[in-house]
Parts: sequence; C-alpha cells; structure tokens
Amino acid sequence: MATSNGPLSGLRVLELGSFIAGPFAGQLLGDYGAEVLKIEAPGSGDSMRRWGVTVDGESLWWPSIARNKKSVAIDLRQPDGRELIRKLVAEADIVLENFRPGTLAKWELDYPALSAINPRIILVHVSGFGQNGPRATDAGFGSVGEAMGGIRHTTGNPELPPTRVGISLGDSLAALFAVIGTLAAVHERSVSGRGQEVDVAIYEAVAALMESTMADHEIAGVTRGRTGSVLPRVAPSNVYPTSDGAEVIIAANADNVFRRLCTAMGRPELADDPRFAEHGPRGDNMIDIDTIIGAWTSTLNSDVLLKTMEDNGVPAGRIYTAPDMLADPHYAARDMVVRLVNQFGVAVPAAGVVPKFSRSQPAAPVPGPGLGEHTREVLATLAGVDENQWAALRSAGIANQATS
Repeated sequence: MATSNGPLSGLRVLELGSFIAGPFAGQLLGDYGAEVLKIEAPGSGDSMRRWGVTVDGESLWWPSIARNKKSVAIDLRQPDGRELIRKLVAEADIVLENFRPGTLAKWELDYPALSAINPRIILVHVSGFGQNGPRATDAGFGSVGEAMGGIRHTTGNPELPPTRVGISLGDSLAALFAVIGTLAAVHERSVSGRGQEVDVAIYEAVAALMESTMADHEIAGVTRGRTGSVLPRVAPSNVYPTSDGAEVIIAANADNVFRRLCTAMGRPELADDPRFAEHGPRGDNMIDIDTIIGAWTSTLNSDVLLKTMEDNGVPAGRIYTAPDMLADPHYAARDMVVRLVNQFGVAVPAAGVVPKFSRSQPAAPVPGPGLGEHTREVLATLAGVDENQWAALRSAGIANQATS
C-alpha cells in the first residue's frame, strides 16, 4: 500500500541561494519527501517570489518552485545569522547552494567548516562554471551555460541566429544533475559514513546532454548546427499542418512504421518507392516525403489525423500549449496538473511530481510559503533559540517571521 511520506522522508535539506538552479533542485528533493528549509533574506526573500507573471504581487511560479519548503528568514551577511546556519547544519543532511564560488568560504560556511560541525553533511554546489577552473568565480547565468554547453548553437532555424528554447533549460538541467549527485552522495554516505561535496556547473549540465557532437567534430569533421524542426537524414519526423490550424508531429522514420503510415495515407505504393523504401534513401529525400505527407495531413483536422495515426500504430502528437496540457485527460489521469492554493486564495496550476512511485508515494505538494513563515518554529526546534534570543534576533534584523 502506498505511503504519504515519499522516498526521501527523513532527509533534511538547507537550501541557500535563489532564482532557479538551486531552488528547482530543492523543489524536487521536497517533492520526494525531504524536509527542505529554505533560507531567505529577511525583508526581501528569494527574487523568485516576484519573478515572471505575478498576481497580487506574487509570482505564479512561486507556489511551485517553493512547494513543500519551510521558509526561514535569516540574514547570512551578519555573523550571528551565519552562526544560526551552523546550528542548523548540525541537524541537517544536505546543504544546497547556488552562490558564486568563494562566497561560502568568505562566510566561513565552506565544506571544511561545515564538515567540522557535521561530518555527514553533503554540500551541493550549483554554479555557472563550477568550483574550480579559470572561470570559476565569474558570474554565470543559465543563458551563458546554454551557450557554452553547446545547445544554443544547435537550436533554431539555420538561417537565423541561435535561439532560446523558451524555458530556463540550463538552470533546470543543472538542478536535475544536482538532485542526481545528491542522491549518489547520500548512497555513498550510507557506506562510508561521511559526507562530501557535489559540484554542478550549469554549462557542464548542458554539455552532458550534447550527445556525440564533440566526437562528430573531432573524428568525422562534422560540426552539428541548427536544423529547425527536423533531424537531418531522419525521415519522416517533422511537424505537419492540419486543416484546423493545429500542428502535429509524426515520427515514422523506422521502416516498418513508415509502411504503416503509407497504409494510413492510402498510399501503400510509397513504401516500395526506391526513394522512400529504406531509412537511408528516405533521409536523402526527406523534403520530398515531407511534402507528400504535409499535403495529406493538411486535408484532415487534427483530431481525425491523430485518431488515424493511433489506429495504425504511428507515433504522433499535437504540439501542445498550456491550454492543451490543462485539458488533456492523460495529464489528468497521471496527476500531472496539481493546483496549489497561494496565500491570496488563487489555485495556481503546476506540473505534478515526476517520477511516480508505486509504494512510497509523496504527499500532495504544499504551495510555497510566506517569507519567514517557519523561522520561529525551525530555530526553536533545531537551533535551540528561546524567547529571549528570538526577540534579540528579531530586533537586530538577523532573523524574522512572516510579515504577510
């Protein structure tokens, strides 16, 4: 029977930093059941609270990227604030940070300092260029990581400059590798009994997904570039028009699948045409076959086209926008749309938890907290802060409770 704790229940994470790369990793760890204590600056908090589209002054992204977290407002720039962090480190498993390299050392919160307090602590760094190397201390945003990692060069129309993919891909990839590295370090700690550092660079997270591009260039002299909506010499696999204005991807590049597509089109002879019968010639003649397929799909509305593809075992899918995701019954069946009610009573839709777990299923996500909502609770429970100390911390602006 499924539990509501999540597979990472029992792990405690201190999340330091802001924006996307570190906090998205914290979101995922919280999704899987870890207790995530989000350390924020009193008064301002994480800039993500105000990032992107806002309603009532709060970002519609905030309820999701901060979900399942406890907000603890502590000023890391003050020595007494850093002392509070040291007390929390003694009770934590993981510290997740995305400051510029060198910042933690300046604050005496680097790995040697933290491991002296708690030898089991795992310190996860997310930065633009990593913790060492000639560019380590440079400012590094996700867009720069996408450029240096190679994906910008291969994204977009070949006749136009490189383009962004439409989301903060570099930051998100770095967050995914941060979670993977965290879980690997947790496993290793179960054997060795000691923590370690995990060093994630945004540009490396992007480069890790760039397939054989370096080998293609160095060994074969082929430098991949932008190819628009197609993969060269792999056909048919493209976006095709429909009579109702929708765009549908059809991926029928395997020989047997292409034969089924030809049958569905009422053009079985195409499967025996020397230009199209096999993968190699079909790739050489991809413009011709795409033209034939596009002329056919444009006579059908998207629902009929997709049903025809389904009936004939041909992979296909509509190019989705947000309204499509919100209305799709498959999304709904797999709990891929969750609604998080923010502090203003707005039910904010967000992506559900990925992946799904058969036994240790996490509880439903809790929306991102108010700034400092859990400061008093956490400091009393984990740092031993009594009422007099709490009053002094608040008076000095070192720590604070939610003001909203």
